[in-house]
Amino acid sequence: MHIEKLEQIHLVGIRVCCPGEKYVSEIPKASKRLEERKHEILHVTNPTLQMGAFVVDASSEDQEGYWVCLQVNKVEQIPEGMVSLNIPPQTYAVIKHTGPNQTILHTYNELHLWMKKNKWPRKVNAWHLERFYQFNDKEKIDVDLLDTIQ
Repeated sequence: MHIEKLEQIHLVGIRVCCPGEKYVSEIPKASKRLEERKHEILHVTNPTLQMGAFVVDASSEDQEGYWVCLQVNKVEQIPEGMVSLNIPPQTYAVIKHTGPNQTILHTYNELHLWMKKNKWPRKVNAWHLERFYQFNDKEKIDVDLLDTIQ
């Protein structure tokens, strides 16, 4: 676990909106669709690295859901059926999760305990990120979980 400060991030991808218990099955589907369509996105910084984005305590309908995206240098000509996001500069508490996507909440719990122990309050109304290095097999994902603290 560590702290990471990131500058502004531009993302283009697919927004997933569904009942809470469905995200564990719907996010991998969106990830597969994005992988099949990544060639349509301009200015991608790393085509093998997918980014997830969400707001824990969404204050508006615009923030509801989960975004499966690729990072881009600039947003230009968003493909049909896709959306863009601009994540402001933020500081994150980070932990790596490897294994089934069904156990990701256990890893988040570890991170939240570490944050509490170190007195880093979680910003639930800010964008949180997930940086996926391996996402093709939902039983063997490799992802950095970035929880916003500043």
